[in-house]
Amino acid sequence: MARRKKIYEGKAKILYEGPEPGTLVQYFKDDATAFNAEKKATIEGKGVLNNRLSEFFMNGLNAIGVPTHFIRRINMREQLIRAVEIVPLEVIVRNYAAGSMAKRLGLEEGTQLPRPIVEFSYKNDDLGDPLVPEEYIIAFGWASQQDLDDIVALALRVNDFLSGVMMGVGIRLVDFKIEIGRIWDGDYMRLIVADEISPDSCRLWDIETGQKLDKDVFRRDLGSLTDAYSEVARRLGLMPAQPGPSKPTLIN
Repeated sequence: MARRKKIYEGKAKILYEGPEPGTLVQYFKDDATAFNAEKKATIEGKGVLNNRLSEFFMNGLNAIGVPTHFIRRINMREQLIRAVEIVPLEVIVRNYAAGSMAKRLGLEEGTQLPRPIVEFSYKNDDLGDPLVPEEYIIAFGWASQQDLDDIVALALRVNDFLSGVMMGVGIRLVDFKIEIGRIWDGDYMRLIVADEISPDSCRLWDIETGQKLDKDVFRRDLGSLTDAYSEVARRLGLMPAQPGPSKPTLIN
């Protein structure tokens, strides 16, 4: 597919004009960032892995009736997606205490929470994506109360799906974040899962050993990020069971 006009470039992806109205091409970069982009690196193969993993999760959600922006994978780094209006919130679902929650509440990392907890942060890199209560969201018009109810319902369905899939391959879903987009069918607005779902946006721990298989490997200098993401892909059947000595080879 010919490269189209660039629409937007973020820390991990680039959006290009799509081949048809209402579509975009999402390109996955090899860039890795942490701590609001204070730590940066280029990790060869990361974009290829995240493209394939996000395709896998989005297809799974579509199959169980959770709507997403994903249409199809184009090549190793690009996928065709529906153009959406992004709700300016990161939707965070936590099953175990980790990261900022553990620090805020003085909880030991890995403490199981009484139930899945949904949090919202305001998407603004300059402000560090601060956590915001529902009152702020409604007052500033970022989403209505009905939108929030629908977003929470979507997020919990995503959590149920991802938790089950990962548990089946020996991985604990500690937490994750998603973005939600608005699309219109005439005058009717719907909310759908957008952006990506990958180890960049999830905390994934091996159930038996506690080994981290997510971006915390990069944040905390725990080893090879490509090896960690490749292990997730292998367990999900997206890579050969025995990795070769060269670059990751994904199964179509």
